[in-house]
Amino acid sequence: MGPLTGIRIVELAGIGPGPFAGMLLAEMGADVVRVDRTADAKLGIAQPTQYNFYTRSRRSVAVDLKQAAGVETVLRLIDRADALIEGFRPGVTERLGLGPDVCLARNPKLVYGRMTGWGQTGPLSHAAGHDWNYIAITGALHSIGRRGERPVPPLNLVGDFGGGSLYLALGIVAALLEARGSGKGQVVDAAITDGAASLMTLFYGLRAAGTWTDVRGENLIDTGAHFGEVYETKDGKYVTVLAIEAKFYAELCERIGIDAQALPKQNDRRHWPELKQKFAEVFRTRTRDEWCALLEGTDACFAPVLSMEEAPHHPHNAARNTFVDVGGVMQPAPAPRFSRTPGAIQGPPEAPGANTDAVLGEWGFAGDEITRLKQTGAII
Repeated sequence: MGPLTGIRIVELAGIGPGPFAGMLLAEMGADVVRVDRTADAKLGIAQPTQYNFYTRSRRSVAVDLKQAAGVETVLRLIDRADALIEGFRPGVTERLGLGPDVCLARNPKLVYGRMTGWGQTGPLSHAAGHDWNYIAITGALHSIGRRGERPVPPLNLVGDFGGGSLYLALGIVAALLEARGSGKGQVVDAAITDGAASLMTLFYGLRAAGTWTDVRGENLIDTGAHFGEVYETKDGKYVTVLAIEAKFYAELCERIGIDAQALPKQNDRRHWPELKQKFAEVFRTRTRDEWCALLEGTDACFAPVLSMEEAPHHPHNAARNTFVDVGGVMQPAPAPRFSRTPGAIQGPPEAPGANTDAVLGEWGFAGDEITRLKQTGAII
């Protein structure tokens, strides 16, 4: 029974950050119902499949939003919901008859969560785009990469999921909390560009202070420093060190056999390139596992670089059950953790329309209504 138990959320099915936000909220206890297209249900395939982990933990109804009866079906769900998630381009839900004005008129306490890349307003708001495009205009992508090399896209972590899903989920929870006192819902405009820019707050502060430059790979924690680097080991694998504080740096040097007192000062940037070469030579003298035996669990700020195959089996992850087996498939567990109302994976991903009858029945539809809607093709 997670902390959001009792909260009902309608999720208009999409891709990327919207569904991931739905997963986060569902695994904190909310009853999140995904509204899929009847076209997907008619395909007769398990889409999303058991491997689309970010669609797990919620049930699915299949609705034809091109039919008035289908739209009214979703509106009746919204009548009983606390929040809604949609991830279409601006104006799409309005054209469907499911825009915020219509929904809030029917349910004044509804929190209407909107997930887009560019946001609901601005000159790019109606343009197509994906993760890298959104983080590119925030300064984030420019800042990630090696000295003298092209920027490196950080998977979809900074944009879709960090700047998108997490900010949408936080915005929905905050608006739900406010609605308890005011009795009024509101629209949450979660733009990936806004969220990614917010994630860069520390670095914009460092830049304003003159301690960070726009040159990639020459700064304190962007692989510029010798004490903050990914080093190759003797067996061709990799380890990380990020010993920023002086006492941690001293311990790192001592444990790997380098006399810190004989080196230039730790934060003298002029010597970072030569010191990085020295450290690289040292780390190539042992295998990754040998370095783990020497450094893991110490204050040297060290960790091995693990593949997705290896990560679930690391002793720390195993001890905390950071990864769990669901339906025979290993996957990340819910986060964060709650001491009294723990979250949980509610179940594997469901195929579109797999739960239509059960959900509509629980949300107030009579059996004969469900039968009639099926006969018209408004639901499957």
